[in-house]
Amino acid sequence: MELSKCTIVLEEAPAGSVGAYSDTPLPFAGTAQGGFPQRYQTAQRELSVPEIPEKICEMIRIYEYGDGSLAHKAKIFYRQGKFMEDYEDHEPWQGAYRRYFTTYHDLNVRQLRGYFTWRTYVRKGEYRPIAASLAYLYLYELLCGIGTASAEDTLCKMKAFEVGFLDSGIGDPGMRHNLRRWMLEYAVLHGIPSEMAIQYADPAILEKDGALAVLKDPKQHTDEEIFTAICTFAGKKLQESPVVAKDESKGRHLYAEVWRYLSENYDEGGRTIFSACFGERKSYIWHPLSNAVYWEEYKSSDMDFVLDECRSYHLRNGVWQEKRYDKLYFDSGRFCGVFHEADRLFRRALKTGRYLRENPEDAWASPYIHAVLEAERQAELEAAKPKITINFSGLERIRQDALVTRDSLLTDEETAEEAEPAALKERQNDENNVDGVLTSGASFDRLDALHLRLLTLLLRGQSIEELIKTEHLMPSVVTDTINGALFDEIGDNLLECDGDQIFVVEDYREDIMEILGDGIL
Repeated sequence: MELSKCTIVLEEAPAGSVGAYSDTPLPFAGTAQGGFPQRYQTAQRELSVPEIPEKICEMIRIYEYGDGSLAHKAKIFYRQGKFMEDYEDHEPWQGAYRRYFTTYHDLNVRQLRGYFTWRTYVRKGEYRPIAASLAYLYLYELLCGIGTASAEDTLCKMKAFEVGFLDSGIGDPGMRHNLRRWMLEYAVLHGIPSEMAIQYADPAILEKDGALAVLKDPKQHTDEEIFTAICTFAGKKLQESPVVAKDESKGRHLYAEVWRYLSENYDEGGRTIFSACFGERKSYIWHPLSNAVYWEEYKSSDMDFVLDECRSYHLRNGVWQEKRYDKLYFDSGRFCGVFHEADRLFRRALKTGRYLRENPEDAWASPYIHAVLEAERQAELEAAKPKITINFSGLERIRQDALVTRDSLLTDEETAEEAEPAALKERQNDENNVDGVLTSGASFDRLDALHLRLLTLLLRGQSIEELIKTEHLMPSVVTDTINGALFDEIGDNLLECDGDQIFVVEDYREDIMEILGDGIL
């Protein structure tokens, strides 16, 4: 309600008395002559000077006093800012100024003209030094859509400010943190696609979210990714461990294996190692742009915004919530303890020197780490075993060459034996079966009777040296022939040859007997 001027009579003076005062009209508190707010009494005197732009005079008149809240301040700022959206000035001002949540109403005319002059240069791509509080005023304009064509344009101008103003060394250190926070929050409020919004987010937030995503599902990530994620929360000193310095690839692999093993085997009351160290993802009330002068002319409807695997935002009935892993529930002592103990035990196992002291509080992690060390030892032993590779395409050629060699060694009598009638040969085979080879065994169509007999003798633990000599066979060829015949069933070599002797691979003894039949022995 606007009050008119009034007259206040302090005391009625006697008529004709000396020293009587005439009535004097007093202005209502909060206003100045000409209808300007009391705040601008000084400015009003300046406005009498002809060179003060009329646009600034009109902006001052727009101001309305309210309840003193930040929301009211932001609303009036938005109105004045839209009115001054295209204004340019050319009166620089370089004075010191410091105030939180600065708006136009807080500045006198000289400061206003100085700010608008600085903004004129900024819009042309020239960033000059100015008091941080006035630089924040420019960012508030961008957040309110003052001087921007769209939400995307707002973000582009804020990014340009970061490059032109902050990257050039102007501005206080805390401004970049606020700017990054505001860019992300603004992107969420205006539904900017996440693949675009993520480039405006604070890199520190993205780094931690990315590390959490890796640690939550380590099976899907490499040793390098897991080790980097571990260092994000356990500290960079782990990268300087002598375990890594001695063999970088192996060292990083060992630490990654510790987390993988814990992820599969740790269980504390139904909690995984991840939830024990980082808690669960929860929803928290979110107040976007709460530390900025921001006015939203139109309220948004319900929406959901997913930034990454670990962070999302949800608006319901005008209330925002952020779903995230909160450091309030991080158990850094448990997490760092795992890798302190791992570092200690790895140093001793690899004999790197510079051993660490044992921390009793980390002893719970020792069995998991010893299991990793044992698994690595077994893997190294397995890798050290010689691998035999058979070229099956050459087996037939070997057999043919062996037959030629055999024929060249036959005596006349042996040649005559080879020419005996088939009936006689069948009788000899029957005689060979007398020592226990079942005729049913001979029905295995991938081995002839001779090689089946040799295999049977080997399974019994009997010598085959005499039979090989009698048949003019080569041990290596016999080994390759039998291995090749049963490779499809076994999937590996079942015999090994050291030159003169042939041995059964014990791991496959039962498999061979099952293939040939229970009566083979």
